[in-house]
Amino acid sequence: MKKLTLILTGALIATLACKPKPEPEKSGPSPHVGWSRNATIYEVNIRQYTPQGTFKAFELELPRLQKMGVDILWLMPINPLGEKNRKGSLGSYYSVSDYYGINPEYGTKKDFIDLVKKAHELGMKVIVDWVANHTSWDNPLIKKHPEWYKKDSTGNIIAPVADWTDVAALDYSQPGLREYMTEVLAYWIREADIDGYRCDVAGMVPIDFWNRAIPEIRKIKPLFMLAEEEKPMMHDTAFDATYSWGLFHLMNQIAQKKKSAEKIDSLFASEKSLYPADAFRMRFTSNHDENSWNGTEYERMGSGARTFTVLTFTFPGIPLVYSGQESAMNKRLRFFDKDTIQWGNYPLELFYASLMQLKQKNDLIASGDSGGQFIKVATGNDKTVYAFLRKKDKRQLFVVLNLSENEQKTQLKGSDFKGKYKELFTGQLKELKAGDKISLSPWQYLVYESE
Repeated sequence: MKKLTLILTGALIATLACKPKPEPEKSGPSPHVGWSRNATIYEVNIRQYTPQGTFKAFELELPRLQKMGVDILWLMPINPLGEKNRKGSLGSYYSVSDYYGINPEYGTKKDFIDLVKKAHELGMKVIVDWVANHTSWDNPLIKKHPEWYKKDSTGNIIAPVADWTDVAALDYSQPGLREYMTEVLAYWIREADIDGYRCDVAGMVPIDFWNRAIPEIRKIKPLFMLAEEEKPMMHDTAFDATYSWGLFHLMNQIAQKKKSAEKIDSLFASEKSLYPADAFRMRFTSNHDENSWNGTEYERMGSGARTFTVLTFTFPGIPLVYSGQESAMNKRLRFFDKDTIQWGNYPLELFYASLMQLKQKNDLIASGDSGGQFIKVATGNDKTVYAFLRKKDKRQLFVVLNLSENEQKTQLKGSDFKGKYKELFTGQLKELKAGDKISLSPWQYLVYESE
């Protein structure tokens, strides 16, 4: 769903002044499923992925994605979409007319179940985009349970946000709605064996609903839960991962010369003070909202797009890749109409595969507190060159990023980084010593794995 203007858009240090008090029903966070710690999330836009825009057509892409290193497939909403007050020719993905149904444009329920089975056979997991905050105006619940909807002073059902005219806001003060939504969340886990949910505008739904519903559906099977929200309290009981908008916006600002690279340190320090040590923060350079409404990573980050992608994979957190990024897609996909991705010859597939496979095999960049220690390395040029170690035992990963469009020469400070390495993208062997000087071309990135 297109984000509210009030959603966090600045650095965390400015937007999260203090940690909210936990809700009374807090029971403590559930342990993360083991397969999520070394995982990359890949967001799938079924409508735009293939000319057919179907589950069956997308299923043919699974071997390629598995080979590339994708672990978790996040499917955008699978449910039928409303027609009343529809925007565009096909409507918003997030205007659900039947929570128990499948969008016929994508195929059948069997097609969806077959897709999940095939993904599982290939070792991938599937999470589904879930829209709990609102429904379409022609969802049968409006007539069957009008009391489940928010209303204005005259008793008319309202949209959750003025601009979201194609959807009607649900009212979670109603116990019946809470029971219904929990049941339908459980339905797709039982029916299709999905592995979790990405919860749309999760912060607009009362946290006490999530804190009750998610432990309930986790009784069926271990799940991975992603919240489209940045509040630390989302991790208290319900969610594994939250959006890292703070870092996302900071990367855009660095690319646009509005902020310097050293600001990453203050943002990370703020995160460490606000979030549980084992919280997964989702790092990304694009997603369906950013691509359609705010521009591609190339519009926002220019030639630095790949450099910032390297940061999202090696910085503490769980990385996200959006449909088409492996083909260097540089167009905004239309949100309400058919607009097929032009795949070409996948020019960045090897680049993304290198990072995804590094994430899979190297526990130094595992998500949460099982990853290696993060150690900042001073470069003497910290406004433009950002360097850090991920370290565990005697193993380390050393990352050096030129976050500028100019050539940079820098001398590494300290000796934490010293050792023998192999560079991820070139295979070059290199021994680094205290006081070493490094020359970096514009936007150059280096990822050194210890030998």
